Amino acid sequence: MRLALEYQPPYDWAAMLGFLAARAVVGMESVVDGVYSRSIGLKGVHGTVSIWQEAGDALQVELDFPDPAALPEIVARLRRMFDLDADVALIQRHLANDPLLARLITERPGLRIPGAWDGLELAFRAVLGQQITVVAAIRLAGKLVAQYGAPLVSGVPGLTHVFPDASVLAGADLAALGMPKSRGRTLSGVAQALLDEPLFFEPNRDGGVARLLALHGIGEWTAQYIALRQLRDMDGFPHGDVGLLRALEVLEGQRPTARELAVRAEVWRPYRGHAAQLLWTSLSRAD
Repeated sequence: MRLALEYQPPYDWAAMLGFLAARAVVGMESVVDGVYSRSIGLKGVHGTVSIWQEAGDALQVELDFPDPAALPEIVARLRRMFDLDADVALIQRHLANDPLLARLITERPGLRIPGAWDGLELAFRAVLGQQITVVAAIRLAGKLVAQYGAPLVSGVPGLTHVFPDASVLAGADLAALGMPKSRGRTLSGVAQALLDEPLFFEPNRDGGVARLLALHGIGEWTAQYIALRQLRDMDGFPHGDVGLLRALEVLEGQRPTARELAVRAEVWRPYRGHAAQLLWTSLSRAD
């Protein structure tokens, strides 16, 4: 099935694709010739989706999924994942009051905030990334998918598994994959939280950060990161993130403290998440 997902231009597909490519989990995702592909699962049914940009103000989608009744849910998830409904003009007018952000907006006017296909998957990515590099975290995620994910027969090269179900992960000894036991317990606890409350990662619910912080091993950075990318809280802002602090050091010549960044970011509300994405993206260009 072919679909077109429309958006209000501009749209920085290169930045979105670069983010996804750097974090693609082997067996579950691939980025080839400007096309992002991944396995997907809904209610025990599995398939694949591929997304790319062509001329016109829409992303093109090729979907292979056996349950046509799932199409509205798939479209809704993809629109959130690729931030297609953002009122970019409104956000940018607000953030452009900060001269530094105004410059970054001019450089990347179509920047969007990458989201996630699935809340449990995003939470696992965030926890796996605690205190290690992106590359190391993606390697661990690949091991997790290969060991616990359901095998997939796919027409897309490289897509061999689907992200594991919460019921599988909640009872697994995840530390055996090569991580501290405390982190393994955190991951199992996250999966159990979803089993106990199926709407735990539902976007746009009140109190999402508080629910996350109540879980063992979930601190402020992890909670804010999940809030931004999965709960779609556009004000989600991990002010202690080393990447944000480093970006300001590169851009302005002086590294702020986490406290100083938090104070400065107050005027960016309610779009601190978009400000964070601008800063993160500037750092990737600088590197």
